[in-house]
Amino acid sequence: MTTQAQRSARLELDSARPAIARLDSSRGAEDIAADIIETWTAVEAAVRSLVGSTVLSGQALIREARQRQLLNFDQANSIAEFQAARDRVQDAGYKPTETDLNAARGAFLKLDTALMTDMNADVTRPIVQPVVSAGPSANAAPPVSDLGPVKVVSPPRRFPIWAMVTAAVLVVVAGALLVLRPFGGGGSSALQEGIDAYRKGQREVAVSAFNRAVREDKTAVLPHVYLARMAREVGNFTLASQELSLALEANPSDATALREMGANLLAQGNFEVSRRFYVRAVQADPTDKTAQGYLGCVLVKLNRATEANSFLNRAGQGPWSNCTPAPATVAPSAAGTVGPKSVPR
Repeated sequence: MTTQAQRSARLELDSARPAIARLDSSRGAEDIAADIIETWTAVEAAVRSLVGSTVLSGQALIREARQRQLLNFDQANSIAEFQAARDRVQDAGYKPTETDLNAARGAFLKLDTALMTDMNADVTRPIVQPVVSAGPSANAAPPVSDLGPVKVVSPPRRFPIWAMVTAAVLVVVAGALLVLRPFGGGGSSALQEGIDAYRKGQREVAVSAFNRAVREDKTAVLPHVYLARMAREVGNFTLASQELSLALEANPSDATALREMGANLLAQGNFEVSRRFYVRAVQADPTDKTAQGYLGCVLVKLNRATEANSFLNRAGQGPWSNCTPAPATVAPSAAGTVGPKSVPR
């Protein structure tokens, strides 16, 4: 990030300080909405200055800043939540809530802190002075001529045959490990680092590793899936959808990405579209119990009890077991009409 970009972003953000100071739930809804919109305009302009773009806006702008490491995961997530609040208050009939106010304050504060941190880092960074040669010193030893005395070189030492054989074996084994490594399921080291950090609850480390894995392999699916899951876990469904769209662009038939898209839509209450993605996930991997179980849950939400029972039974016990279908209104014999490989359309 250049100092000029930081200064431009700082000027844009500073313009919203009066509006952010006025934010108070005791004021009228129209005044609050106007201040939220004014603050968002400044925050978006500040991020646009960091990115160096005059055309990007909204989620596309946030994602670009995130990919360039200009914003960390927490900052990008906070700004995305603020955008959602701004979108809500644009409805004339909507009354801003304390959640909307907190989203505006939080995004402003985190971006403000990020800009201050980066600018302080530039100020305190030590300046390395170039070393200028003053020429040969009068007391310095004269340079050694290229035509010096001939050195006597002893003949090369012969290694024992057993050492040479051992070295050859080690080279062969190392080569075999490198060849077989892609088939071990571990994937790239960055991806594995991200998975390990995610399991330990180290979210920022995980995000950094997953983004590095994406840069290393533009066709990778799993890094996007994990980034989407992390966004969904904190309620940022828009960012989750973007990551999953990128995953499905890389591989439209990836069962894990399809299942995660279904989960993201299910969490938002979009049951019909969620069902379609779960259907595609089961078609891509008929052995995926998780996809089958949550497909059963979606079918429960859509009051399709017979099909729901079929998939819940196929999935067995799991987190989806809390979904309890209503009693089917069709004859019991009809419950078997959905075969092991069939899925609801």
